[in-house]
Amino acid sequence: MVDDVEKYRAVLQRCPPGHYRHSSSLHKLAKSLHVRFKQRGVPSDLDEAIELLRAALLLRPPGHSDRSLSLNNLAISLEDRFKQRGVPSDLDEAIELHWAALLLHPPGHSDRSLSLNNLASSLRNRFKQRGVPSDLDEAFELHRAALLLRPPGHSDRSLSLNNLAISLEDRFKQRGVPSDLEEAIKLHRAALLLRPPGHSDRSLSLNNLAISLEDRFKQWGVPSDLDEAIELHRAALLLCPPGHSDRSLSLNNLASSLGNRFKQRGVPSDLDEAIELHRAALLLHPPGHSDRSLSLNDLASSLRNRFKQRGVPFDLDEAIELHRAALLLRPPCHSDRSLSLNNLAISLEDRFKQWGVPSDLDEAIELHWAALLLHPPGHSDRSLSLNNLAISLRNRFKQRGVPSDLDEAIELHRAALLLRPPGHSDRSLSLNNFAISLRNRFKQRGVPSDLDEAIELLRAALLLRPPGHSNRSLSLNNLAISLRNRFEQRGVPSDLDEAFQLYVQLSYLSHAVSRMDLAAAKSWATSAEEMNHDSVLVAYQTALKFLDQHVALLSSSSRHFDVVRKATSSLAMDAFSCSVRRGALTTAVELVEQGRALFWTQLARLSSPLDELSLSGDTGAALKEEFTQLSSRLRSAFDQSTEDQSPQIRQMTMQWNDVISRIRVLPNFSRFLLPPLFSDLQKAAAEGPVIIVNASQYGCDALIVHSAEDPFHVPLGITRGEASELSSEFQTLAEQFGASDRQNKLVSILRKLWDCVVGPVVQALRESTDHPHSRIWWCPTAEFTLLPLHAAGPYEKNRDNLSDIYISSYTPTLATLIRARQRVSRHASTQHFVAIGQANPSRGKELRHVAPELTVVAQRLLPVVSLTSLVDSDATVQGALDALHHNQWLHLACHGMPNRTQPFESSFAMRDGPLRIKDIIRSNWQNPEFAFLSACHTTVGHEESHDESIHLAAAMQFSGFRSVIGSMWSVDDEVARLVVSTFYRHLVDDSGRLDCTRAAVALHKAVKKLRRSKIPLEQQIVFVHIGV
Repeated sequence: MVDDVEKYRAVLQRCPPGHYRHSSSLHKLAKSLHVRFKQRGVPSDLDEAIELLRAALLLRPPGHSDRSLSLNNLAISLEDRFKQRGVPSDLDEAIELHWAALLLHPPGHSDRSLSLNNLASSLRNRFKQRGVPSDLDEAFELHRAALLLRPPGHSDRSLSLNNLAISLEDRFKQRGVPSDLEEAIKLHRAALLLRPPGHSDRSLSLNNLAISLEDRFKQWGVPSDLDEAIELHRAALLLCPPGHSDRSLSLNNLASSLGNRFKQRGVPSDLDEAIELHRAALLLHPPGHSDRSLSLNDLASSLRNRFKQRGVPFDLDEAIELHRAALLLRPPCHSDRSLSLNNLAISLEDRFKQWGVPSDLDEAIELHWAALLLHPPGHSDRSLSLNNLAISLRNRFKQRGVPSDLDEAIELHRAALLLRPPGHSDRSLSLNNFAISLRNRFKQRGVPSDLDEAIELLRAALLLRPPGHSNRSLSLNNLAISLRNRFEQRGVPSDLDEAFQLYVQLSYLSHAVSRMDLAAAKSWATSAEEMNHDSVLVAYQTALKFLDQHVALLSSSSRHFDVVRKATSSLAMDAFSCSVRRGALTTAVELVEQGRALFWTQLARLSSPLDELSLSGDTGAALKEEFTQLSSRLRSAFDQSTEDQSPQIRQMTMQWNDVISRIRVLPNFSRFLLPPLFSDLQKAAAEGPVIIVNASQYGCDALIVHSAEDPFHVPLGITRGEASELSSEFQTLAEQFGASDRQNKLVSILRKLWDCVVGPVVQALRESTDHPHSRIWWCPTAEFTLLPLHAAGPYEKNRDNLSDIYISSYTPTLATLIRARQRVSRHASTQHFVAIGQANPSRGKELRHVAPELTVVAQRLLPVVSLTSLVDSDATVQGALDALHHNQWLHLACHGMPNRTQPFESSFAMRDGPLRIKDIIRSNWQNPEFAFLSACHTTVGHEESHDESIHLAAAMQFSGFRSVIGSMWSVDDEVARLVVSTFYRHLVDDSGRLDCTRAAVALHKAVKKLRRSKIPLEQQIVFVHIGV
């Protein structure tokens, strides 16, 4: 095409003004520039083409044989410029030129059908911009007239069938007459038959038929229409390979259809594929391309949809930036400016809901007002603008409480609903939004008629969202809440009964779970708790099932931690409390286990030990190999992925799920990777009881889990509020440890812990068969995770503290402890131990006792193990990671650097920088056994998400170490050296080998020895044992 432009430029130079071929030369150069513009989207090519066509038209006055051709081509070029820049005068001029061309083609003229078609297309475009119905009616009549002039056998019949179908579709969208859409689909099918494989316009017909079927799907919701549309779009894309001028259009249309199917069925892979297709389309529309704003908009909308499903903030932030970029390319008068104003506003509003920044909401309202001004009465998109502005004003009312905002929102919703009569695809949305605003006004002013009207509107919305509809859970929840509100006002029992009948339907959801579904299930649980309804336990079970499915959609990436954190909140602890109050103790254990440490659970799913699978014959061995490889690739891809859920990750996830399904068919593997049952979980107590200590807003309880009997319930004499106060008090105190006047305060806290929590548990243990000085495991939740349960006691003469009675260990979850026990040590002839010491890190003060501490380790262990030491300049990040690939036993003496707001950044300080949690979990060490973390704060996690256990000691445990010693606060160097000396003497068993199952007893004996010296109490209790 470059050659054509330059060739015709040269021809024009040889045919100057006055030359008999000057006008045809102008025309040919203009045509070649127009073609190049369509190919590359460079605006200057189109501007030059228009100027050349104007000059050619002046040389073809009325009566000239080529005047109609010039009128037509100039009109088409102006129309293309209108599509790019949205200047109304370009389109108006194009229509005038097409009218003039039609007058030169009276009935009987061979080109009359062409002129009818082109004028109709221009009028249709003007209708799309300004929404004037008469333009659409006239376009329709002109297209029908053109079709009559193109009977069967005419070369352009398929074109006329196509264009008439598109006009019928437009009229259907405006007026909602079903027969228009049905006729459009028939015409598109007829056009496709005239464009068999090999026809240059086949991809266009496939695309247009697909769009019509999609519109019919939106109207009546028949899934086969949408599935056929997607297959047609895929067929069209195959006809538009890389380099094809319509490839970006096909990518975009297939992406839109997949996005619609995602909205209906909620299958995550449809949305992920749509996003990748939109990204591919955007790459074909670089800066300067006329369709760039369209691609920016579509990609942004898909990212926003994914944010709504999974709640990953990066998706929303990227969507907002893309929408801003699209708006800059759509200046005032651009035909799609109102669309960009609207979409940017909605995304800003989503971010306001996420983070609560008032400026986001104020900007959204300004943008919605601007969009509404571009949609005057009669415009096809007016109802959309009315609805969106109303929602923004309602949100501002909820934030600031200005009554006029809510009143205005209600009037706007009422106006929007009038424009969405029965049969309109967005009617359910308007019914729902109008109802919510009325309910808000009822709550503010208490007028009963507002609530009654809201309930009727919500009933109507629910009828339009049958089972399988992606917004059904939203409608169920909203109607249930409104009925409960009316019950609370008037006390009619049938309202409350109906509310919970609606909630129970949530447990039958068939599509993949979104954040909306999870929120509805949580709302059910809260309502059932408040009303003491019998469905409460089913509500919690449903919510936790949804939570598990929701988290499974996210990669095990630290980038998703905030999403997991917000999704979980106190759900598992409240479910535990509910189960206990209802006497379902085994269910309590199952539910609290299912809803905590979700990040680690996901990671464990990709690292499941499959030794037993190998024993299931050749099939089992093959599945083990397939699962292991896929899990390894997924872990690696998740960790390195910059784009969330890239196509490779999506494909691998589908394969991974398929392998899991095949594994579950094997005998004894039916529950592979499903949340464990109590009968599995109680195996955690094989070596001693596990005590779950739970804090919930509904009460605090402990359950003692034994290996061969039902859990034993111990009510605790403390509320969650009191536990929270005690935890805060202790955290403040821990920051001041070292001052002598803090000892009394510490003893006071440990006594309260004994009286309210640990004492009652010990009493119950003593009444069972658990012998003094045997081992017990603590599994605390919520605020209890921050308290030193192992150190509780009366601290009085002649009375035993906990450490005098039992040997305490901790475990984040029961499943973690079970996994650690299952990783049985593979006794090599030589045990490999590495001692890493970093006294002079890149950041942080010098540690003077690191060298003496490592000397003690060496003295104790050199006779029994193969010992490697890494110190100072050798103790680098990579040096430490490499050493752990070759050693199963670790002693680490250095600074611990907790990060309580970004826990994956918590680290050990090495010579060249931090060894972070995210580096540790990325590693795949072979059979690690034991780690002694002689560093400060190694069990300190996220300041708000204690139950996710994202801290250094947990990272070591989840990376495979069966037994870990960590610290709850700052460790004194000399204390560490004394503990280490005694500890390693007791870690060696009678056969002269290290045994990681002796770690808890060894620590117990080392700490007992400390008590005889004058070491401060907080240093006597700083170390804790986690694991087997």
